[in-house]
Amino acid sequence: MEEIKKSKKMACLEVASAEALQRRSRHLDEGWISVTEPMLENRLMSQNNLYTHGNINGSSHHRCVLQNEIPVDGARVLGIDASSQILIVSGKKPGQDGEHILNKISLLGQREIGQIQLPPNTGAVRDLCILPGSLALIASLGKKLSLLSMFSNNLVLKYDLPVPAWSCSGDVNEPYHIYAGLQAAISLYYEQNGMLLMFDVRQTAGCLESIEGLSRFPIHSICSLEENHCSRKVLTASSIGPCLWDVGDSRERPFLIPELGSQGICISLACDSSGTDIVASFRPKMEISRDPMPSQTPASPSQPLHLAGKLGSHVHLKRINGTYFQKGHVVSCYVSEVRMSKSAIICAEGKNPLFACGDESTHGLCLWNLPSFQLHSRYQPHQYPILDIKYSCSVRLGLLGCVSENKLQVFSCF
Repeated sequence: MEEIKKSKKMACLEVASAEALQRRSRHLDEGWISVTEPMLENRLMSQNNLYTHGNINGSSHHRCVLQNEIPVDGARVLGIDASSQILIVSGKKPGQDGEHILNKISLLGQREIGQIQLPPNTGAVRDLCILPGSLALIASLGKKLSLLSMFSNNLVLKYDLPVPAWSCSGDVNEPYHIYAGLQAAISLYYEQNGMLLMFDVRQTAGCLESIEGLSRFPIHSICSLEENHCSRKVLTASSIGPCLWDVGDSRERPFLIPELGSQGICISLACDSSGTDIVASFRPKMEISRDPMPSQTPASPSQPLHLAGKLGSHVHLKRINGTYFQKGHVVSCYVSEVRMSKSAIICAEGKNPLFACGDESTHGLCLWNLPSFQLHSRYQPHQYPILDIKYSCSVRLGLLGCVSENKLQVFSCF
């Protein structure tokens, strides 16, 4: 009897979810942007490239339903606010070189699409995250760290940086603190490793703290970790690997997470909201051949798509306490040979987390169960490689987004 009741309850929940998505689709038809009809079931790709319904391995951890596919033009970076169901997508203004814009997209049925013009000297947006209070934090290559109000669509704060910013994040313990990860400063007079800067948005003059990193590679990912005491920890990643920083009064030097040096070049870092489950992604280091002639013919454009990318790896880390990390399972994957990838971890109370990443061989989104790295699902691929993945959750809703140059996909996660 209990099993029958449980089955009936799950069926009711799925019907309610489908009806809610259909209502949202009708709202969108009257709203900001024209989108395709949402798919009420996952369209998953098995190994023989056939799409099926449900999870590949039958997992009951999560369900992620494709809610919308939205055409975009020249997109690069994505931010999601699940509480207001607003997305920010950065890109270049069509037909105008050097001008960067933000597209503001609502999933609730507004009357127009918001297009936010950034100042000419902002440069390309490298990272974007949504902070509490509907503020968008923007790291850009024009040596700027900017704070945008999503209510007024205006920049409310702007910091000038010594070198371009590659990453940014809010502090999960202190809502007024924000971080920027920089590339190295190299000039005729001095050389400096990549830096982590901490700011207090109540102080506009400059940063509270700047800490020099361990290498000349840019800091491409930042995760603020939850702490129960005064010291604050920040996990970052550059090409040499994940690195743990102490910010505040301790003044301890950052250090690399051990046991990962053999994995290769770190290209992505994803953390859950508590900083307990972490996935670092790697591609192999480039090997310089001694042969004067290449041993293989270069790949032609007509080769099958599955040969694209390079065979790399995802590594699961478990944070046991503030400074100790345990290396877990490793899974092989196809990654970009040139780009720093983006990834995300989907988490919900009472459920094991999922790891979301792009597959360079198919240009599709993949979800993996953690900590086992069992394949959860594959989704219909994009025409171009996935450039950014973000996850945001509120009390009632989890939203996962992934964007390529010409398409944005939005998933409801429950």
